[in-house]
Amino acid sequence: MDIAAVTGSVLAAFGLSGAAGLNAWIPLLATGILERTGAIDLGDPYDALGTNTALAVMGVCFVLDFVGDKIPAVDHVLHVIGAVVAPVSGAVVFAGQTDSVNDVAVVASLVAGALVAEGVHAGRASIRPVSTAGTAGAGNPLLSFGEDLLSLVLTAIAFIAPLIAFLFVIGALIAIALSWRAMWRRMRRARAARAPAG
Repeated sequence: MDIAAVTGSVLAAFGLSGAAGLNAWIPLLATGILERTGAIDLGDPYDALGTNTALAVMGVCFVLDFVGDKIPAVDHVLHVIGAVVAPVSGAVVFAGQTDSVNDVAVVASLVAGALVAEGVHAGRASIRPVSTAGTAGAGNPLLSFGEDLLSLVLTAIAFIAPLIAFLFVIGALIAIALSWRAMWRRMRRARAARAPAG
C-alpha cells in the first residue's frame, strides 16, 4: 500500500466534500468527468459517476441549482434541499476518492464526507439570511456566484494540491464552529438580559 497515495486521497476527499458543502454538484460533476476521461480511476460503485446517464443528470442538476440559487426565495428553498443533497454529495465524493477496502472504512468515509459537507453547508446557509436582511436580497446572487466559484476552485485544488484543500476546509470548519459558538453566547446573554430579575 502506497501511504503517500492514500494520504493524498484522504486529503483530497476532505477538499471535495468541503466543496460539496458550497455547491453539491460541482465536485460530483468534476469527479464524474475526470473518471470518464481516465484522469482518475474510481472503484465500483463510484465509477458510475462517469457514465453518460450520471453526467447528464448531474449536469442538469448543476444548471438548475446554479440558476435557481440566484433567484430570491428560490435560493432559500434550494438551501433547505441542500441540507440533504450536500451531505450526500460529500459522502459520495469522499468515499469515491478514498476507495475504501472494507465495510468499516466505507461507512467511516461516508460519514466523514457527509459531516464535512453538512458543516460547510450550515455555515454557508447561515450567511444567506444576513445577506437577505442587509441587502433586501440584492446581494444574494453575488454571494451565490462567489460560493460557486469557491466550490470550483476548491474542487480543482483538491485534485492538484490536496493538502492545501484539506487545510482550507479544516480552517473553514473551525471558523464556522467558532462563529456559531459566539452566536449562541450572544443569544444566551440577550435572553438572560430580558429575563425578569429575581
